[in-house]
Amino acid sequence: MADDLRGVIVARAGSRCEYCKMHQSLQGATFHVEHVIPRAHGGTSELDNLALACPSCNLHKSDRVSSALDQGSPAIPLFHPRSDTWSEHFEWDDYQLLGKTDVGLLTIRMLDLNHERRIKIRQAEQMFGLFPPEPLDY
Repeated sequence: MADDLRGVIVARAGSRCEYCKMHQSLQGATFHVEHVIPRAHGGTSELDNLALACPSCNLHKSDRVSSALDQGSPAIPLFHPRSDTWSEHFEWDDYQLLGKTDVGLLTIRMLDLNHERRIKIRQAEQMFGLFPPEPLDY
């Protein structure tokens, strides 16, 4: 991937994972540019299908685009950073991320967005003025 395209993606995301909103500055790993709709599902490498994701979100998401909240329920889509508005699906309750919609609830569960490690990172980010993140809706 060209450095200039990566730069556009990082700037658009405010150097934050577009799923969990973790800031890259305190992380030991470089965030990934991921395909929102994976290539395995026909997604392209165009800017409108690329998102900045922390390694944990990217690995948990893998090539999934939807799942069911409960066994036997219909599949619903995961949060889509290019077409969904983050604040419509999620809200903060202290350091916990809450789902406001089925999309938000599913994404939190599938990407394990309230894992104990993530809570500790949010606490550390707060000490550096990086949490809670400024709303950055597209």
